[in-house]
Amino acid sequence: MRLMNDQRIEAFMQRALIQARAANSIHEVPIGAVVVHDGRVIGTGHNLRELAEDATGHAEIYAIQEACAVLNSWRLEDCDLYVTVEPCLMCAGAILNSRIKNLYYGSPNPKGGVVDSLYQVLNDPRFNHQVNVTGGVLANESAAIMKAFFKAARKRKKLARRSGQVR
Repeated sequence: MRLMNDQRIEAFMQRALIQARAANSIHEVPIGAVVVHDGRVIGTGHNLRELAEDATGHAEIYAIQEACAVLNSWRLEDCDLYVTVEPCLMCAGAILNSRIKNLYYGSPNPKGGVVDSLYQVLNDPRFNHQVNVTGGVLANESAAIMKAFFKAARKRKKLARRSGQVR
């Protein structure tokens, strides 16, 4: 039975990876997220911070907003969130405030992740809600997309410098 659960978790993480690839295709940091309720995806999102020129344009925020609209409620108590990279502080706050039950994430974020890396915000007993956290789901796939994105971004920046477009 555990294997079936693992397969299901990986299948939903694959859906988050599709969202990450969508972000990558428009030169956004490739992070994707999906919210699942009763075995079906009710919210999806990928980073749009650059395109929207919005500091809150993170994958998790969009997925949570869509899920709230589908359920007509800000409470996502029976929902799971799958995200390709460990959430930042802003997104962890949204996860707590929306009462998400379970978080599954792919690769760690040593410079900005607050679920396991820098802090353990989602399990802090001082908050009125805690979240069950499982990290490392398809971590290699998530990390590979991020590494490829930043490698390409550095290459674009280097080419722009050579052509005199960036100082």
